[in-house]
Amino acid sequence: MTDENMTTGDVAGEGFLGRDAILDADDRVFESVDCPEWGGKVRVRGLSGTQRDAYEGSLIAGNGADRKMNLANARAKMIVLAVVDGDGRPIFTSDDVRALGRKSALPIERIFDVARRLSGMTQEDVEKLTENFGGDPNDEGISD
Repeated sequence: MTDENMTTGDVAGEGFLGRDAILDADDRVFESVDCPEWGGKVRVRGLSGTQRDAYEGSLIAGNGADRKMNLANARAKMIVLAVVDGDGRPIFTSDDVRALGRKSALPIERIFDVARRLSGMTQEDVEKLTENFGGDPNDEGISD
């Protein structure tokens, strides 16, 4: 009994991608976002799988039963990972999260929405992240 989904070896010749084709693919996507509040536009790149995992992990504080959502500066954290220069290099570092968080919410939200979309994240993904936590997942605190 054979199962066509149960194969070994490289089946790239049969229309399937092989290891090298996948690893060598240039699959990162970019989009320009107008930010008239800042006097120009920024280049946003979709997150890699590793970056998305790290971002999602940064939204969880504590361990085990003591876990809770930490949405403070969640949008700024995404922007640090996603905004790049013309050569694809990040223009911000993690040291910039707080400063970005103090900028106008309008361009921050606009950039965050594009970064989230380019990274394959949906509102449902956010809800899944927060569903096992008590309290209000939007309660980030009000102070700077």
